Amino acid sequence: MPTRIVAFSGNTHRPSRTRTLVEAVAAEVARLRPVELKLFDLVDAGTGIAVASRSALPLPAARIVEAIEGADALIVGSPVYKGSYAGLFKHLIDFVGPDTLVGKPVVLTATGGGPRHALVVEHALRPLFGFFSAQTAPTSVYAGDAEIADGKIADAVVQARVAQAAAELVRLIDAAAPGEALLRAAAR
Repeated sequence: MPTRIVAFSGNTHRPSRTRTLVEAVAAEVARLRPVELKLFDLVDAGTGIAVASRSALPLPAARIVEAIEGADALIVGSPVYKGSYAGLFKHLIDFVGPDTLVGKPVVLTATGGGPRHALVVEHALRPLFGFFSAQTAPTSVYAGDAEIADGKIADAVVQARVAQAAAELVRLIDAAAPGEALLRAAAR
């Protein structure tokens, strides 16, 4: 059975460097194992996501949240704004049930204007997914303006990190599989 992976780019437009990075990780994971991939951008949530409760989310946004919760693994990415992840990215993640990401394998990615934003993954995204007790891959991937050109990763170091993060995600998925099977059996 293919692994259900949701790749979520917290960008408000397409095309975007963030989506390029998230897609690159997803393609490398798919090269390593069979996957059922759902890819979303923040723009797919539609208008009207600035609501206070999950029940008030527009249907497209609710479907993204449900897909994130139901995935076997996640690949997430955010553009960097003012030294942190995008506000609307965080707002959508705020609707994810706190218990739904416990132990879920996750690769963290971000894009920014240059090297000074590179630590946003470690200082903002990793703590965010730590709150959910998600199992984040040790390798994160950051790309600045110069590393992605014409919708492709143009930097060998970033390409190597993509491959490393994808391989780590596959190992995390494999390690989580026995526990998931036990939980499913207990739920029956």
